[in-house]
Amino acid sequence: MGADCSRADRAVEAFRVYLESERRLSPRTVRAYMGDVGQLLEWMQDQGIGGWDLLTPVRIRDFLAELWDRGLSRRSVARMLSAYRTLYRFFLREDEVRESPLEPVATPKQEKRIPNFMDLEEVFHLLASPDPNTALGQRDRALLEWLYATGVRVGEAVALRVGDVDMAGRRALIHGKGGKERYVLFGRSAARALTRYLEVGWPALAGACPGPGDPVFLNYRGGALSDRSVRRIVDRHMARVAGYHKISPHVLRHTFATHLLDAGADLRAVQELLGHASLRSTQIYTHTTRERLLQVYLHAHPRA
Repeated sequence: MGADCSRADRAVEAFRVYLESERRLSPRTVRAYMGDVGQLLEWMQDQGIGGWDLLTPVRIRDFLAELWDRGLSRRSVARMLSAYRTLYRFFLREDEVRESPLEPVATPKQEKRIPNFMDLEEVFHLLASPDPNTALGQRDRALLEWLYATGVRVGEAVALRVGDVDMAGRRALIHGKGGKERYVLFGRSAARALTRYLEVGWPALAGACPGPGDPVFLNYRGGALSDRSVRRIVDRHMARVAGYHKISPHVLRHTFATHLLDAGADLRAVQELLGHASLRSTQIYTHTTRERLLQVYLHAHPRA
């Protein structure tokens, strides 16, 4: 049993290396994968299942039943199953197993969630919240403008380097998920906020002028801003202007997409700007847009 467990652990470590080196996933995504795999491995050891090749579809369903009992959502269970399918595809490639026990196991159907978004007035209040006379306020204004103007993910914002930004062309190179790169556009308002921050606020925080390889968004010590810090900044300003708490920066990404589609932007263009691999990921925003159109119709048409 001990030798089997050691072999199972080695297989998991090889999977981690595969995610990092071949798939080139972000550290956060790798940790999520390994957390899901670790839960399954721990359950296997508790059940006396000594190897990945001994896991059967019946035992997988037993594990899923335990997840349901813990109160996990369908979305969480579906995510974990996706991780396990990736794990077994890797094991099949490496001849660690002969077949995948996941093949006959169905993924639970998920409820489609319409993303939350802000209206224009809320956005304008949010963008006006930071103090423009302080270095941190200039940073916050530039960050909020950037998130709304580009629709980038938080991780993409903190990975942004000064040299990635083409201020004259108002576009920026974004290093996205899985090492994929894309260009995003930004408007005059974001350009003004970013220029002021890089010329005044950034040097005040770093004690030097920014170079091409430096991170755009800094913390108060002059180091690169973290994902968690971005979430705190957005939450603080949202609470100040709208009384909202625990608001994810992802709401600004949702708002970016919804406002573009409301204004008639092409769905595939929005897909490219968001960096979605699949158009289906972008189509969820059309539900929000259609609902808004319906409300306008019901309120405006005399025979609605």
